[in-house]
Amino acid sequence: MPQSLAKTEELSEQSIEPSSAFHRSHAQCVWIDLDNSPHVPFFAPIVEQLERSGYRVLITARDCFQVCDLADLYKLNYRRVGHHNGKNRVLKLAGLCWRALQLAPEALRQKPVLAVSHGSRSQSLIASALGIPTVIIGDYEFARVLIQPTWFITPEIIPDTNISGRQGHILKYPGIKEDVYVPAFKPLPGILERLGIDARDVLVLVRPPATEAHYHRPESDELFEAALNFLATKPHVRIVLLPRNERQAASIRARWPSLFSTGQIIVPNEVVDGLNLIWYSDLVISGGGTMNREAAALGVPVYSIFRGQIGAVDRYLAATGRMTLIEGIEELETKLDLVKRDRRMAIRASHSPALATIVNHLTSILERKRATAPPVSA
Repeated sequence: MPQSLAKTEELSEQSIEPSSAFHRSHAQCVWIDLDNSPHVPFFAPIVEQLERSGYRVLITARDCFQVCDLADLYKLNYRRVGHHNGKNRVLKLAGLCWRALQLAPEALRQKPVLAVSHGSRSQSLIASALGIPTVIIGDYEFARVLIQPTWFITPEIIPDTNISGRQGHILKYPGIKEDVYVPAFKPLPGILERLGIDARDVLVLVRPPATEAHYHRPESDELFEAALNFLATKPHVRIVLLPRNERQAASIRARWPSLFSTGQIIVPNEVVDGLNLIWYSDLVISGGGTMNREAAALGVPVYSIFRGQIGAVDRYLAATGRMTLIEGIEELETKLDLVKRDRRMAIRASHSPALATIVNHLTSILERKRATAPPVSA
């Protein structure tokens, strides 16, 4: 397993052959910043592929939204840098700038030749200040970009006209972001038993809206509340709730105490593999994009209560019947299908064209940089 994917004791310099130590220390360094929890499963296979190709990978992770817990679950070797600063715009901007400064020492020490993220504003800010070229891999065209990156990498289904980038610096990959890692997924049994869920119950996985995100709309909160109230009337339904943080969890507990006391709502007391939990659910209701798209990629019925601007990827999934958009409270009763799902998994190829294409784009950029860099002396 690649070194960045195994948190093992580091080898001493004496245990490394001089030639291999030289090549490792002089390999091009790629800096990946994990800014939000969906970035962890997305970048894990990219890190593995880059390291197999001989690149060093520096991973930094923001301590919020279970990013570090998931990075531990995926056995990523990362540096914990910064945390979330809440919804207040002034504090959020100050925190963004402060985290950028906190990232600077690691960047100066490791000397990456390329900074890659799925929209990390702090990384973009400090990388730009340090003259490090940046790549943003994005799948939501309405996300705010603080500083224009050197390259954008987006799904093919997002039109170039929806992306604010330089001509020739917008690169595309097939499918959706979740196609990078979902094809390698293999379900692990036992999760329902650990959660105390009867196999005869209809299991609904619910993800609340991202209330602290800049794209949040109050309509999503209204749909979330109506969804919980509707599900509470169905005695054969069990709800596994995945709050985004402790503050949100406490608020929901205070709002629906009886559903928690009776066990109709369950919040896992440890970090769980989201794909595995989705697979063993009968349906998913989510106010966030990644879990919706993961369910769609796995073929699990999914209902989106996200009410911000709907991006091209979600419109594509809705148009092809892989996702249902809930646009009003009355649609919860008419569209939700609260039935058991046939979990027999269809045979799927482990090869991911999306992963291969993204890695090819990154290595092409890196090789171009290598070709123009001055030679390194021994």
